[in-house]
Amino acid sequence: MAGDLARPALLTVTALRGWPERDADVSFECASSGIQRHRFRGPLLHDVLIDAGPAFGPAGRRDRLRFLITVTGRDGHLALLSWAEIDPDFGGAPVLLATGADGVPLDDRGPQLVVPQDRCGARHISGITAIRVEAHLPAATGPAVPRVARRRTLARER
Repeated sequence: MAGDLARPALLTVTALRGWPERDADVSFECASSGIQRHRFRGPLLHDVLIDAGPAFGPAGRRDRLRFLITVTGRDGHLALLSWAEIDPDFGGAPVLLATGADGVPLDDRGPQLVVPQDRCGARHISGITAIRVEAHLPAATGPAVPRVARRRTLARER
């Protein structure tokens, strides 16, 4: 894990087992082989990333909306998620870093990204080699001004 994190880390299947794991029964449509059904086990991506200390700014909850997460697999396949998708204050999607699939440990193959809410499996990344968290757009520097208040101020200045 790298990027805008206070504590970047090298994640292995063994290391991921240090976080609370959960099971997810997932079905998704694969373009080449039809509907797939699997049971995955692993920690939530959100929990693992929070432990790494994302560099959220002082604007609080809204600042988290600037962050994107890229996950890359051994085969070069890449998936992009927004922080808001996995954050419990927003989408709260139970995205996993799977340590096992269908009762088989993934130690030899590496962790797998599992996005249970996706209808197709395109963002399921096998053999994760990199997770990068990055802020996009500059951080807010002051209190937010409601849009209506800005319109009134602009109208008075004319």
